[in-house]
Amino acid sequence: QQPFYTLGLTFVFGPYFAGVAADVFMSEGLDKEAADAQAQSVWLLAQTIAGLFIAVSAPVLGAYADNSGKKKPWIILFSVIYVICSTSLWYLYPDGRNLYLMLVVFYIGFIASESALNFVNAILPSLGTDKEVGRISGSAASLGYWGGVVALFIMAAFFVEFGDDGSTIAGLQPILGLDPSQKEGTRAGGPFIALWFIVFIVPFLIWVKDTPVAAADKISVGQALSSLANTLKAVYKRKSLFNFLVAGMFYRDGLNALYATGGVYARLVLGWSIGNIIIFGIISAVMAAVVTYIGGRADQRFGPKPVIKTAIFVLMAVSTLIVLMNRETILFIPIAEGSQLPDIIFFVCGACIGGAGGVLYSASRSMMVRHTDDERPTE
Repeated sequence: QQPFYTLGLTFVFGPYFAGVAADVFMSEGLDKEAADAQAQSVWLLAQTIAGLFIAVSAPVLGAYADNSGKKKPWIILFSVIYVICSTSLWYLYPDGRNLYLMLVVFYIGFIASESALNFVNAILPSLGTDKEVGRISGSAASLGYWGGVVALFIMAAFFVEFGDDGSTIAGLQPILGLDPSQKEGTRAGGPFIALWFIVFIVPFLIWVKDTPVAAADKISVGQALSSLANTLKAVYKRKSLFNFLVAGMFYRDGLNALYATGGVYARLVLGWSIGNIIIFGIISAVMAAVVTYIGGRADQRFGPKPVIKTAIFVLMAVSTLIVLMNRETILFIPIAEGSQLPDIIFFVCGACIGGAGGVLYSASRSMMVRHTDDERPTE
């Protein structure tokens, strides 16, 4: 799943969508600054709506799955939606045709991806003890990031238009006869995400087994909602779980916002090309892979809470620096026109976000396992 986030959300489709949207808004009479702001607003509004939908639907789906014991059918359903939506991203043309349709399609794919991931994460408690789960979670997330690195490298070398002549970063014309003038190399990121997923989901489908509970054929939505209501009532009596869920609601959505805006910020505020953003993405993903692996070991040794706190403080510092930086000033200090300092700082910040973000995701998953009822992990 990881390339959906690296290629789709952050480093290829997201910035490409923002650039196309800004051009459309400028053609409608907005100046560049207003058009860029409108493009960012549209992108983030869609993520907000998708996030709210997931917030409402995920606990209900989780309760239903726990009552039946069946997770794989849901994973398969959301995987099909994910593949269809990812493939369809090809149809965002440079002239802005289908702009809003592709925005909706992308975030339906995002909802499907997040929903499937919830069911996959629910398998984690069965893979080891509380002490082992942190290492398992960190190693798995690290492997996912390495997948993202490989996917970004392939896109940069063979598909995405980097040079003024439409060549890739490797100096090649986009393969498969793709037309650089129509950004077909960049648009191919959507089908590439889908193909990647189809190939790597196969081992999961073959070897991971469900363990349905008794009388699963009698499960109803009403029973699932009743179970969810009982769980929510019990949450208030579990101080640690309650505070973790409330905190996670903010810091994990904050992390999602960083992922959603990183590439868009680089494209519209710093004026980077998609090619430069992919290089930025490769560096960030490598950092994430390495640091997340180390974070998994730290989780196993010290527990997830100190790891989570460290990652949050790093992200707070980096985010503050990014907010107080643009092409003219850094921390309110004017810089020379044409200075590369903002680009250098943003590269470093991106690496920090990649590393701390990966650790935060992995350790939060490990922390959730420690609070989970073994019979109701999906909920």
